[in-house]
Amino acid sequence: MSAQGGCLSLIKYFLFVFNLFFFVLGSLIFCFGIWILVDKTSFVSFVGLTFISLQIWSKLLAVSGILTMALALLGCVGALKELRCLLGLYFGMLLFLFATQITVGILISTQRTLLERKVQEMVLETIQNYSADPEETAAEESWDYVQFQLRCCGWNSPQDWFQVPSLKSNESDESRVPCSCYNSSSTNDSAIFDKIFFPQLGRLGPLARPRRYTDFCLMPANRHIYSEGCKRSLQKWLHNNLISIVGICLGIGLLELGFMTLSIFLCRNLDHVYDQLAQYR
Repeated sequence: MSAQGGCLSLIKYFLFVFNLFFFVLGSLIFCFGIWILVDKTSFVSFVGLTFISLQIWSKLLAVSGILTMALALLGCVGALKELRCLLGLYFGMLLFLFATQITVGILISTQRTLLERKVQEMVLETIQNYSADPEETAAEESWDYVQFQLRCCGWNSPQDWFQVPSLKSNESDESRVPCSCYNSSSTNDSAIFDKIFFPQLGRLGPLARPRRYTDFCLMPANRHIYSEGCKRSLQKWLHNNLISIVGICLGIGLLELGFMTLSIFLCRNLDHVYDQLAQYR
């Protein structure tokens, strides 16, 4: 009895400590998302990113933090108080999460062609409607961020931008592209460089100003721009980081399987320990 009781106690405190860690992690993620949501200017000044649409990501971070905290709280209380109902609910939520991840992985693998076509349609639609609606800038900011980070221009090539009506110059027929297509490594043009980094806030600082909706940074297509499309750059990035992505997914899956095994083992053996303890009363 003592050996089994000691093993269950070890499992109980192991689950408690690790779920407490994830509860704290979820709290940090939630606070991080709220910080971005309520104080976007300070966050942008801190990390130096101005392209990405932060409002969407801040909400996703906040929701992820809440879900992580809720799941970890179930594991902490269920393990520490030895409550079978909470342990069963904790196991069920982990099982649902694990099954969802497996399903998403299978769908991505089997529907790869359809997924690529949908992504291409979304990107080309974003490019075609670039700066068309001054009140809807989230997609444009996100795509600018992708082009800047991946060092690419357009989806297939920079020519994807040449037929966008809103980018046509009134003075001439020359094509224009967003400043996120600018290849800063090919020249030392600091004026364009400032426009790329600070289209929303001007020069970052304590008196940073919010972005005006009409303040899109555009430049002639015959300037120093990236010649490769983002489709090719994205494929290269996935190829170079495939091992890391698979490793992270496997690590998360194994961690979930481990927690599920420990929680169901603890849940199933609590009654046996209680029955054995009752014999010694």
